[in-house]
Amino acid sequence: MENLKEQLIAWRHYLHQHPGTAFEETAAAGLVAAEMRRMGIEVTEGVGRTGVVGTLKAGSGGAVIGIRADMDALPIAEKSCHDHVSQVPGKMHGCGHDGHTAMLLGAAEILSEQKDFNGTVRFIFQPAEEPGRGARAMIDDGFFARFPIAEIYGLHNAPFLPAGQLHTRVGGMAASEDDFTFTITGKGGHASSPHEGRDPLAAFAEIYLALQTIVSRNASPLHPVVVSCTEILTDGAHNAIPTHVEVRGDARTTSPADQGLVETRMRKIVEGVCAMNDMGCEFTYSHEFYPVVNSARCVETAVAAAVKTVGAGAVNGSCDPWMASEDFAAFLQHVPGCFLLLGSGKKAAGNISLHQNVYDFNDDILETGARFWAELVRTRLQ
Repeated sequence: MENLKEQLIAWRHYLHQHPGTAFEETAAAGLVAAEMRRMGIEVTEGVGRTGVVGTLKAGSGGAVIGIRADMDALPIAEKSCHDHVSQVPGKMHGCGHDGHTAMLLGAAEILSEQKDFNGTVRFIFQPAEEPGRGARAMIDDGFFARFPIAEIYGLHNAPFLPAGQLHTRVGGMAASEDDFTFTITGKGGHASSPHEGRDPLAAFAEIYLALQTIVSRNASPLHPVVVSCTEILTDGAHNAIPTHVEVRGDARTTSPADQGLVETRMRKIVEGVCAMNDMGCEFTYSHEFYPVVNSARCVETAVAAAVKTVGAGAVNGSCDPWMASEDFAAFLQHVPGCFLLLGSGKKAAGNISLHQNVYDFNDDILETGARFWAELVRTRLQ
């Protein structure tokens, strides 16, 4: 395609102007479906409500792989002033999914024109990545029965890495996300008479410090683990000891074993400290995202394609884990795969990060991403 970069930018800016949050990605789904049909790719819409799957075959090879992009935006009001600012109040592409979608669509354009591979590739455009529901929605809609694949690949832009670099690793690549809530019930009263009540804030102070021992004394120092209490709600006042304290937060790990360790130890700490302080306790813990665990064979394929695309000096095949979470992990519960980070750092942008209300995808890496996807398909489907 002669004007690939210009086309990628046009797609990306359109997507940025027409964001849709989870299961409302109608503009993105409509664009990718229409463009893939123009390319001669077989298209199925409405997979997992708003997901789209394109299927392209070339040669006589029997291998089938999937490459996936997420389409959803965030419920954030954009504060940018560029010429493609969001036209939907209260919604914006603050995580770069507009760029992910455009790059995968660009790979579809390249591969449909050249057909220089031997097998079948499925272009998977997933809804609702941000709340961690879209991959499961597609799977529950019969994705693997309707669109069989042997392995799957995905990537995310990374503004904290130099533009154009590709990073991945074998094993835990992105973290699980588990949400927890616990309520401590004591006996409230006047702040001047703490001896007449049972202060749940005192119990929480003990719990807060003890939870950090899960990271420092229970998990291996070689395994990344994060435990964060992020919200505290009480029914007290500046001069009243509360009766109830509700605490919310999340925990992140890169392996199922550490995920189980954190839940078990957290429950024992919270319930034990409450019992020691004669407090009531309610504790809930939910698994929102699986950890992304990359297959060694798929990492080898991805690294080989990355080296062909950007050169060995811009590829890291043994990077540090990324402690953010990714809905892509749900697909990896069924087939092996590999997830990568594509550097999108802009020198002039300072420290603008994902999910900020002024974040904008770096158009300079769109062609890199599209050509990497095409090269990966060629590498795997020889």
